[in-house]
Amino acid sequence: MAYHAIIARTACIHPPSFVAEPYARFRHGAHASYNVGMNRKTRIQPIDSGRDDEREPDENGYDRPSKSQLKRDMHALQELGEALIALPKDALKRMPMPENLGDAVREARRITDHEGKRRQVQYVGKVMRSLIEDEVAALRTALDTYRGVNKSETARLHWIERTREKLLADDAALTEFIRNHPGVDPQEGRTLIRNARKEREQQKPPRYYRELFQWIKNAAGAEDDEDVEGDEDDRDETEA
Repeated sequence: MAYHAIIARTACIHPPSFVAEPYARFRHGAHASYNVGMNRKTRIQPIDSGRDDEREPDENGYDRPSKSQLKRDMHALQELGEALIALPKDALKRMPMPENLGDAVREARRITDHEGKRRQVQYVGKVMRSLIEDEVAALRTALDTYRGVNKSETARLHWIERTREKLLADDAALTEFIRNHPGVDPQEGRTLIRNARKEREQQKPPRYYRELFQWIKNAAGAEDDEDVEGDEDDRDETEA
């Protein structure tokens, strides 16, 4: 009797293999299933890229621009305002600016103090952000048009300058120029070249040098352009 009691107590403490093995299989199997489930759950979780969508819903459920998009738009408008400030005076007059923007831009051009100008430029950006889409589009179109025309004018101006230097450096260049532009007055060209060379040698003001520029310009069939003439005068004064 005592023997059977000892065996029973031992069985309770150390279950036999036919009891322990199914228990172990159940325990490990459940644990493995749990791990598989967790792995599957982990794999289907969305990955946060840290980037805002182009549009995100507002409190009413409607799409609105994301913070990143709004920031880019603000930066673009600030750059557009700075481009207006940097325009030459005559080009600025052709920009379709509302009155408040025009006043802000002209004030920014007038200020010379660094900190004061910085604040005014920021204010120009603020005014730009108050414009409607049509006003911004009109400004962009006008600015793009000016830049395209200005690029063409710059190329033409450089050609005239290079031609003038060739005429002053080599007499044979005049013969070639007359052949390419038969409508010019050859004698006037020779006189201008001779006088421009002389005033350069004597370091006199570049009167004939400028007249030679206009003679080349007219010979090439270019229309009179006060803006180009003004730019030319500024360069000549610098050279003088």
